[in-house]
Amino acid sequence: MFNVSGDAVPRFVVWGANALAQRLVGELMNTYSAHVTVIVPSASADQAPEIAELVPEDGDPALRPAMIVAPRLNQEVFRQAGIENAAAVALVDRDDVANVDAALIAREVSPTVRLVVRLFNPVLGDGITTMLGDCGVLSGSEFAAPAFVAAALGNDTPTYVRLADELLMAAPRADLADRPDDVLCGLAITEGRAEPVRLPADEDAADLVLVRAPSSQPRPVRRRRPHPMRATRLLFGRNLRLALLALAGVLATGTATLALTREDTSLLQAGYLAVLTALGGADADTGASVAEKAVAVLLVVTGVALIPTVTALIVDVIVNARLALAAGGLTEPVSGHVIVVGLGNIGARVVRELHDFGLDVVAIDRVEHARGVSVARELRIPVLIRDANNAEALRAASVETCRALLVLTTDDVTNLETALIGRAVHQQAQRGNGGAGEAKLRVVLRLFDEGFAQRVKRAFGIDHSRSVSYLAAPAFAAAMMGREVVGAISVGRRVLLVAELPVGAGSELEGRLCPDVSRPGEVRLIAVRTGRVGQTLWSLPDRRPLVRTDRLLVVATRAGLAGLLSRTAASPDPPPLVEPIPLRLLSAAARPRPRPPVDSGTTPEPPAGPVDSAAAPEPSAGPADRPPPQPERTAE
Repeated sequence: MFNVSGDAVPRFVVWGANALAQRLVGELMNTYSAHVTVIVPSASADQAPEIAELVPEDGDPALRPAMIVAPRLNQEVFRQAGIENAAAVALVDRDDVANVDAALIAREVSPTVRLVVRLFNPVLGDGITTMLGDCGVLSGSEFAAPAFVAAALGNDTPTYVRLADELLMAAPRADLADRPDDVLCGLAITEGRAEPVRLPADEDAADLVLVRAPSSQPRPVRRRRPHPMRATRLLFGRNLRLALLALAGVLATGTATLALTREDTSLLQAGYLAVLTALGGADADTGASVAEKAVAVLLVVTGVALIPTVTALIVDVIVNARLALAAGGLTEPVSGHVIVVGLGNIGARVVRELHDFGLDVVAIDRVEHARGVSVARELRIPVLIRDANNAEALRAASVETCRALLVLTTDDVTNLETALIGRAVHQQAQRGNGGAGEAKLRVVLRLFDEGFAQRVKRAFGIDHSRSVSYLAAPAFAAAMMGREVVGAISVGRRVLLVAELPVGAGSELEGRLCPDVSRPGEVRLIAVRTGRVGQTLWSLPDRRPLVRTDRLLVVATRAGLAGLLSRTAASPDPPPLVEPIPLRLLSAAARPRPRPPVDSGTTPEPPAGPVDSAAAPEPSAGPADRPPPQPERTAE
């Protein structure tokens, strides 16, 4: 197995006790057969007990992870973990600042060890990458967010993978009927199968394919224009509408009565007298008829009762409207939107990606300081600071009219409960609007446990669930091996990785042909970046040998990527690079001089001085005696 340090078995150090740390340890242990030492702050906190119980799939007890409990991280803890002899160190705590601090401490202990740091903040990432040398910075939410977005939107929106100079798109083959030549490879057969077949041998049978996107942006962003009366719904709530309706009814009744009982009073004058009487502005008229007196008294009593009530309601709704506007809450009716519950790292990424697609989004989180709250407000996305685990909160987000509900908190049970409540409210609203309740709400859950996800699918019919750690762990593991994973494509709950790997000097693949890289069900080569600046071969030549200056762009499963890493690993003692054979050009000194014209019957004199046999001209040969021209040989 490949190891950057040259040991027979790679050794790694992982700091963290969360779900990503657990998945990463399992990935290193099972996929790469590596020894892993895990540093956790407590043996009983977070996922530390599960990490301690991890057992290799092959049953080798020597590969079980070693655990070091250290409430406070320092240089001595890193030395005890043996990072000076480790191939790489992964720092995957949830807190960016803690990870940066851990990276600085690790670099003080070992100036050369490879660091892989989990960071959400790109500014911090750029800073420590420049400062710490051999350091890779990844964000788990960046790899997982496209999978959640694709699951929420279904076949309406393809999955995009952004490269440095290209945009790749995973989309159904049926949507690309007019662009068959743009297909790079078949990704999976999904139709009619409980479990998709990834990277099938027959690429033409794949209904999910990978193509080069036609532009650098997925689609033009559609901006919603704010309605000029967007606060009307907040101002005229149900109670205020009822109070105003009652007041209007009383005034209308009074106006009609006065117009009928007073002979010389027009309808306009009657309305004027009714309003003044209701507001306490009319004088008592002892000479009026009994009907007029009764109407006047009724108007005054009604005004005394209703006017303060209406005033209080108006003050209340204005205050609530201002608070809602200041907090960025929902201020107007929406439909066809996406509700995102849970605004942590993954929620923040998902909200931003949905917004980039031009979709209407309503976000919910129970805490004001969640990372995604500031992101949503920056994008002017409505945010509800409420516990979404109840029907009223979901109704406030208009779950009755939304197109999808994404529940992305860190607790599996809470996510399931919220999803069931949201689905029930949505179905009830569908039935209340005259439908049969058959229009199902598309629900996407964040679930860590694979077994729990399968049971939820069977019991509740929720087909769409994803695990952030499952999607991100292969990328972190590959980065620890010194390789770059540039994207992930979700196929069900499984994942295909898009990676870029150099052809190592003296590796198994050096000198092999391009088709030798691909293996059905494991790896598919989609492009080769040559040693020339900016040159990428998207149309792969069948007879072109690979050289050590090439970089392979591949789509692979987790196991396929691990196998490809060993096939591209550089040899400890590589053969020298074959230099190109120079063209056979004659120097000016060796270039034959033009011969003088020769008369018939005369023989030219030989040149004076010693004759170099290597430079001596060969006897002239006739056209029939000359060998056919041979092509010049050049090396890649």
